[in-house]
Amino acid sequence: MFKIILLLLLTSSNLIASTLKSGPMLGHTALRGANIWIETSKPSMVKIKYWEKGKSKHSKQLVTKTLSSNYNMHTFKLSGLEPGLTYHYQLWVDKKPVQKKKDFFSFKTQELWMWRRDAPDFTVLTGSCNFENEEAHDRAGTPYGGGYEIFDTIAEQNADMMLWLGDNWYYREVDFDAEQNMIYRASKDKGRDFLQPIFRKFPNYAIWDDHDFGPDNSGGYFIHKAKSLDIFKKTWANPSYGMPETPGTFTKVRFNDVDFFLLDDRYHRSNENLPDGPNKHMYGDAQLLWLKNQLVASRQPFKFIVGGNQMLNDYHKWEGWDKYRHERDAFLKWLDDAKIEGVVFLSGDKHHTEMLKIPRKDAYPLYELTCSPFTAGTHEKWLGDERKKPTLIQETLVGVKNFCKLNFSGNKQERSLTIESYNIEGQKLWTKTLTKDDLTYPKNGD
Repeated sequence: MFKIILLLLLTSSNLIASTLKSGPMLGHTALRGANIWIETSKPSMVKIKYWEKGKSKHSKQLVTKTLSSNYNMHTFKLSGLEPGLTYHYQLWVDKKPVQKKKDFFSFKTQELWMWRRDAPDFTVLTGSCNFENEEAHDRAGTPYGGGYEIFDTIAEQNADMMLWLGDNWYYREVDFDAEQNMIYRASKDKGRDFLQPIFRKFPNYAIWDDHDFGPDNSGGYFIHKAKSLDIFKKTWANPSYGMPETPGTFTKVRFNDVDFFLLDDRYHRSNENLPDGPNKHMYGDAQLLWLKNQLVASRQPFKFIVGGNQMLNDYHKWEGWDKYRHERDAFLKWLDDAKIEGVVFLSGDKHHTEMLKIPRKDAYPLYELTCSPFTAGTHEKWLGDERKKPTLIQETLVGVKNFCKLNFSGNKQERSLTIESYNIEGQKLWTKTLTKDDLTYPKNGD
């Protein structure tokens, strides 16, 4: 079983003060490589030393300098690792150790199970909408954010990956009115103490939505979108960002036997109030062509299409792919025509959690899990309207701050996905299981 471990859960008492502003954050973790992100308080010389557990005499090291042009952030890309092994690492900033002499951080590479045995059982944590209050720049009245102890609960979970579903921080008007101010919010909010244990414990992957892209409900017409993309690429440690011919944050993450297609719902997005038609896009032709190719190529039993906004909900007043029917409906038709199996949609944004089930003629139903919020205000007062949706799985509607777990288990023939929602205190709110067969086209005669 693929378990991300941290042999020493480093707290502030283990770290030497003022050498590191944020991190280390474990990012993309592969079979023979790993990305580790850090942020320093000023331009600094930084060094990482890493070694296989029990083999410190054979350590390797990387040395570089954080630059103000890169927001004093850097992602170390560790290479020469081996699959399924535990590695330790230590950090130095300006020749000063980040941690005490005998302390270290740890991670484990993914297992090389393919063609050898069944995929490991594993767990993914996920959620969206983290609003961190700042009285000087927030709207007047009751603070919108709170309940940050949810991150303590998340850090205590036994899991293998963390997937952030957008609105991971909230730009304010004082941030996005000038592009040089935007890094302040991203840096400040990623540096909060309560996030660091999660960054250090799990491989962290992220998409964005409007609030960590720019203004509320913004899209490809946001004048500072290039700066926003640059900040996102420097602030996370995903495997890639877009394609050479198509800028954006979209990428694919293969974790054991599951493919996660992380989409960019902002960089190429048209305003939702434009008349619908071939020139109105949420994802854009190039990104959707990339996604189609990825889906056809995938042989994994579960294929997650991950976006910041809801994609399958037709019964709401909020942002969503339903406001772009020309683009969305054509994609869903293609999905059926191509007979792509194992697809589950995953989204954030809505400030409540729910699971939708959309029946299809002569095809397996499409499911969408929406998980939100971590700490932002909830939509409890609108839950009555939400319950009227015919596609809602009623027991999954949650109006409190929460996070979700995706548990993958079983052998190749009986692989299953169990989805769970948990509140701030870690109490399970509901559970729903989908098997591989639930996401398969019916055979002739069925």
